[in-house]
Amino acid sequence: MRTGIATVCLSGTLREKMQACAVAGFDGIEIFEQDLVTSPLSPEDVRKLAADLGLTLDLYQPFRDFDSVPADLLAANLRRAEAKFRLMARLGMDTMLLCSNVGTATIDDDELRAAQLSRLADLAGEHGVRVAYEALAWGKYVNDYEHAHRLVGMVDHPHLGTCLDSFHILSRDWDTAPIEAFNPDKIFFVQVADAPKLSMDVLSWSRHYRVFPGEGQFDLPKFMGHVVRAGYTGPVSLEVFNDVFRQSDVERTAVDAMRSLIWLEEQSSTWLDAHPAARPEAGGAAARRRYPMELATLPRVAEPAGFNFAEVSAGDTAGLETLLGQLGFAFNGRHRTKNVQLWTMGQARLIINEEPASGGTPAAISPAISALGFDVGSPVIAAARARQLKAPAVPRKSQANEEVFQGFAAPDSTEIFLCQGSPDGTAAWVGEFGEPGAPRESGGPPPASAAGAVIDHVNLAQPWQHFDEAVLFYTSALALEPQPYAEVASPTGLVRSQVMRTRDRGVRLVLNLAPLLQQEAPATSGAGRPRTYQEHVAFAVDDLVATARAARDRGLDFLQIPANYYEDLDARFALDPDFLATLRELNLLYDRDADGEFLHFYTATVGSVFFEMVERRGAYDGYGAPNAPVRHAVQYDHLHQLTRTS
Repeated sequence: MRTGIATVCLSGTLREKMQACAVAGFDGIEIFEQDLVTSPLSPEDVRKLAADLGLTLDLYQPFRDFDSVPADLLAANLRRAEAKFRLMARLGMDTMLLCSNVGTATIDDDELRAAQLSRLADLAGEHGVRVAYEALAWGKYVNDYEHAHRLVGMVDHPHLGTCLDSFHILSRDWDTAPIEAFNPDKIFFVQVADAPKLSMDVLSWSRHYRVFPGEGQFDLPKFMGHVVRAGYTGPVSLEVFNDVFRQSDVERTAVDAMRSLIWLEEQSSTWLDAHPAARPEAGGAAARRRYPMELATLPRVAEPAGFNFAEVSAGDTAGLETLLGQLGFAFNGRHRTKNVQLWTMGQARLIINEEPASGGTPAAISPAISALGFDVGSPVIAAARARQLKAPAVPRKSQANEEVFQGFAAPDSTEIFLCQGSPDGTAAWVGEFGEPGAPRESGGPPPASAAGAVIDHVNLAQPWQHFDEAVLFYTSALALEPQPYAEVASPTGLVRSQVMRTRDRGVRLVLNLAPLLQQEAPATSGAGRPRTYQEHVAFAVDDLVATARAARDRGLDFLQIPANYYEDLDARFALDPDFLATLRELNLLYDRDADGEFLHFYTATVGSVFFEMVERRGAYDGYGAPNAPVRHAVQYDHLHQLTRTS
């Protein structure tokens, strides 16, 4: 599959955009007219730069408001088009995008439209240019891709074809199956974009909220499957209008864009395998066959079986050690060659990393989640898949007889390690740690309820400019499935929460897009003020009440829940008074739905990290979302109390 991207998708100058596209590995680009008009590069310079970078110039766009106009305006439009055709010759380009008319169309007549398009095609032919006619979803008279295709058929000119844009088609919920019947020679270009499902006018939706494939909710593999079956062999090019992408680092966005096409190519191949077309020569029976467009696939991997470990980096570890000991974690000693500690509770493993960061700087003074380990069937194969998806490798030094972790960096710089899982949930690398002992700062052994403890979920804060990238990353590299996102109220604004999980819930990863005010606060300021947005690791136990009592006896500083919460809880659920009293006594939070119950509590925050202990009863599958605003408010208040006293 030939890959392309429109320069409008990226930030920066035209030169910077072209260089970023080449680095990311694109085959070609679309030149967006405004990028050329505002560039100091001449058309000849652009042509030479593209050749030097190994990029083809696949499409010049857009040419607007041509058809369905009176004769005098048509003459002006033809003059305008001829100027663009001469410009394209200087660029060495042969395909121009023509959008259906929005602003100047006054005559709703297909015969007239076809005649005017024929005039344009004749003129294009004189200059060796092909015109790809696209039905804009908000076109005045032509807003349906099948309508545009019929007009192309009426004209029947070798220099006029159609452009299929997934956004204009899927935003209107048009059926994509008819594409298969199109003459592939008349499909001049294909553009793809994803988008979240939103209730708003389609023009604003298109101009601000398009995202790369895999980052939205459109069924793009199905769309591409029909395109492939039609016999199309040209470029598959991204055209994404997104305010965030056009403010983000150009090279990083280009890599994210390329990753999305690699993912789409694989998913389209998978869709074709799962939906074989009926073949007349086979008596109508479904059969998989080869198509002119070859679709590459990635190494196939199963979704992770579970969390292998979570890691927190810290320069000063005293607060973390105290907190873990109070929760009932056992200290399993230090690594024999690395400056890291291992703490365990049941099958939940937490590493405290005091090693210098990969850049050679000291470990973060303020504790922060730095790495996650996942159990996979084949770490080598899973790592090969991640590398093909352009995930940057993050190898860690190891010595003889030490387990070698396959690792790569997530968009938020969290390091992801792929570990060889075991049926009993143990990890062979634990043997590399020595000096096991009782929990530090503890008042005794952990309660029996902790024996079955596991990592239930991990909550990671995402920078505003990389949130969509993170969704695609975990979908494509780790086979996690994104769930419908939710928005949670906090004192500084709404927090967007996106759950990524495996089908069996063995891995639950929650990505939070915090309000901008929270994200901009530094980890530590000159006055020592802590960062206002935190991340956490949640551990599941069999008996949360027993775990909480034991932790309280060890002196754990629970997140203090206001009395108003428990009054509201009683009003909503009519809980047994003794049970409600226990919740209040231990600062436990509670939720219930038709499938089960959820109990949980939070610790105080150390640096930017806190911990959550949970108990799931029945088939409860949520995260206590109704309680999230309470947690955000209490943490906010606690933070500002610290600020006022510092």
